[in-house]
Amino acid sequence: MLEFYGKTFESRLLLGTAQYPSPSILADSVRSSSTEIVTVSLRRESGNMRAGQDFWTLIKALGVSVLPNTAGCHTAREAVTTAKMAREIFGTNWIKLEVIGDHDTLQPDPFGLVEAATILCDEGFEVFPYMNDDLVVAEKLIEAGCKVLMPWGAPIGSGRGLNNPYALKTMRAHFPDIPLVVDAGIGVPSHAASAMELGFDAVLINTAVAKAGNPATIARAFSLAVRAGRIAYEADPIEARDMAAPSTPLIGKAFV
Repeated sequence: MLEFYGKTFESRLLLGTAQYPSPSILADSVRSSSTEIVTVSLRRESGNMRAGQDFWTLIKALGVSVLPNTAGCHTAREAVTTAKMAREIFGTNWIKLEVIGDHDTLQPDPFGLVEAATILCDEGFEVFPYMNDDLVVAEKLIEAGCKVLMPWGAPIGSGRGLNNPYALKTMRAHFPDIPLVVDAGIGVPSHAASAMELGFDAVLINTAVAKAGNPATIARAFSLAVRAGRIAYEADPIEARDMAAPSTPLIGKAFV
């Protein structure tokens, strides 16, 4: 079972709700993915009051947990303000904390991230920080009070998969008891399976589903890939080798 801040879930796939062609396609994708947690952007939904109300009604009807985010924030102060608004609107202490430091790569600002996380944790928020794969930043976030870490696989929306599997594997080994979620950069189901095979607890997908030709179908594919990757990890797969290793033993083999 997946556990975040004392709450347990069966699905290890988190799904973003932005960029879908229509509300009905979003709903179909959520159902097909079997996700139990969706992320929502306060900025995107609050721009149009009626649209925001319709969106919130749709999400509540799907019966999933909501993880608001601070997408679009570029300073700690901006992120903290957005988080407080999200808590009031969505009625949850959960917040996916994003503090963007670079416009081109959407790479998180580690300094602003730690600053905002410290403030929010002190104010009772349960923070899910979107971060790079830096171990020192991870340590600082845990010290700030974060009990979940969300390192990127690749830049947001790039679909590149896992740019640095070594760094992600190292992070898993370094924090064996902290829930880790690969967030951003996943493009196809095999990327998600690879993340799960590294021992990550979950993955978060948005663009790869929302922008696919058939979002609901690929959402199901991601669901299956995440489950397969987790099962593979739990099965303790063999390590890769540089040289061949015979699979057929010579003992008991007949010689002529």
